[in-house]
Amino acid sequence: MKEEKQGFWKDFKAFIARGNVADMAVGIVVGTAFTAIVNSLVQEVIMPFVGWLIGGVNFSDLRVVLAPASGEIPEVAIRYGSFLNQIINFLIISFTVFVMIRLLGKFRRKKEEAPKAPPAPPADVVLLTEIRDLLKAREEK
Repeated sequence: MKEEKQGFWKDFKAFIARGNVADMAVGIVVGTAFTAIVNSLVQEVIMPFVGWLIGGVNFSDLRVVLAPASGEIPEVAIRYGSFLNQIINFLIISFTVFVMIRLLGKFRRKKEEAPKAPPAPPADVVLLTEIRDLLKAREEK
């Protein structure tokens, strides 16, 4: 049992030491910051414009009231406008990630397509080539 625990922690330490974990952590932090930017873009730029286009509707106010407020009891409502905001938010994030991945793919293809110098032949091939050339030179004499 003790060996299993030590093996577990040893494997965990090796996992943490890999570069992938650090890359993943950076991706999460950047993704969180990016989400805040996209949320602001959707809520403060796109949705007011879309609302204006369809007649001044504020999507966050869209709801179906199931029970109106009475006294201290708040209204019970299905707020589908917020849901619409989240769908648009998702579509914008998905589109942005798609464009970024596509650009990275093009960049990688260009990098791979760059001509590379042919690798040097192995030593035995060089030696055989020299022997062949010497034999040809002898026959020509």
